[in-house]
Amino acid sequence: MLYAKTTPAEKRRIFRERLATGELLQLPGVFNPLSAKLIQEKGFDGIYISGAVLAADLGLPDIGLTTLTEVAGRSQQISRMTDLPSLVDADTGFGEPLNLARTVQTLEDAGVSGIHIEDQINPKRCGHLDGKAVVDQDTAVKRIASAVDARRDENLLIMARTDIRGVEDLPAAIDRAKRLVDAGADAIFPEAMKDLSEFEAMRKAVDVPILANMTEFGKSELFTRRQLADIGINIVIYPVSLLRLAMGSAMRGLDALKRDGNLQSVVPEMQTRAELYELLDYEAYNQFDSGIFNFNLDSHIKH
Repeated sequence: MLYAKTTPAEKRRIFRERLATGELLQLPGVFNPLSAKLIQEKGFDGIYISGAVLAADLGLPDIGLTTLTEVAGRSQQISRMTDLPSLVDADTGFGEPLNLARTVQTLEDAGVSGIHIEDQINPKRCGHLDGKAVVDQDTAVKRIASAVDARRDENLLIMARTDIRGVEDLPAAIDRAKRLVDAGADAIFPEAMKDLSEFEAMRKAVDVPILANMTEFGKSELFTRRQLADIGINIVIYPVSLLRLAMGSAMRGLDALKRDGNLQSVVPEMQTRAELYELLDYEAYNQFDSGIFNFNLDSHIKH
């Protein structure tokens, strides 16, 4: 009832312990707090809070227009609804190294389990678009060093994302990853790898967890969980997948409403009232202090 029973500190500790096993953790991307509850119900390992999704939720493109306040507020709303660890996209850190230190502590206060910081210049753009530009190595290293120094909970995961593969070759990406690990990064997010062999090369090059981004319509093939596990990848995210599924369904539903005048043809595709009430745990609220406040669900769960 209400929020997660597991504290943010405990979620961070558990996230670290799971990563230390070497197993592959699947983190679907959320698009609101309710979807975080659904991901937990379906038995996944964690949730991913995508900057692209947060921007899209505001009706904006993913080009660095969202603010720290917006990202932190939404991250808190999402993270507190699930016992799963949450990994959040902090873009380029919302400023220079001192601003980045504030970003880390603000997101830490929001209850997230990990953050990733990238090496693009501002304004940044989606990692699977052309025309990206990255900062020099010294700036990238300072960003990560600032983040590591700023955290107060040692279990908060500081992940470094590098987009250099979209600008230069694989050796440059591997060299950048090594420098970021030396700066204190707990994990590496190599964006837009060309194929499985590039992920494997990155995995062999550094001795920290590696994340693979399996975003649809991107530059990387959609590898299976087994393919990624077999080469030692530790985290796989599906950042925009649930939003795309939801919006695709909404588009088809609105088309049906416009065409038919009602939604009868798509009702079988909908989450039922009973399924929604179960996900929201209405029954627990119904039972809470029934001597003061109570309501009956019997007449509402037929459909």
